[in-house]
Amino acid sequence: MDHKSLIEAALDARSRSYSPYSGYRVGAAILCSDGTTVTGANIENASYGATVCAERCAAFSAVASGKKKFTAIAIAGGAGSATDRTDDYAFPCGICRQVLREFADPDTFTVIVAKSTDDYKEYTLSELLPESFGPDNLK
Repeated sequence: MDHKSLIEAALDARSRSYSPYSGYRVGAAILCSDGTTVTGANIENASYGATVCAERCAAFSAVASGKKKFTAIAIAGGAGSATDRTDDYAFPCGICRQVLREFADPDTFTVIVAKSTDDYKEYTLSELLPESFGPDNLK
């Protein structure tokens, strides 16, 4: 997996964030098992409950285009304007972690939280969502 390309895609997606209320811009790039990358950005709404995170935006876009197996995600986010760097590591919220669990093997799925292409942290989904509940629990 090319971490740099995935992070660059997340940083680019961040530039398309619609975040007029919080000013916290997030971009995400999901690597699908077929090698394609699907991006998403957070989209806020005046009715805050209707807001969607970048990770779920990317995941739902991937599924809507027929991609249902994910191998990795890069997330780049933080306050301020879109640049090639953020000041914070933007971790996925609990709902996003659960959505990703639906379409990924938690033990092998890589979650990259990045400030830039050179400054990032890497985890498995199992590390961020231990003892998770997923499709295999319903068989």
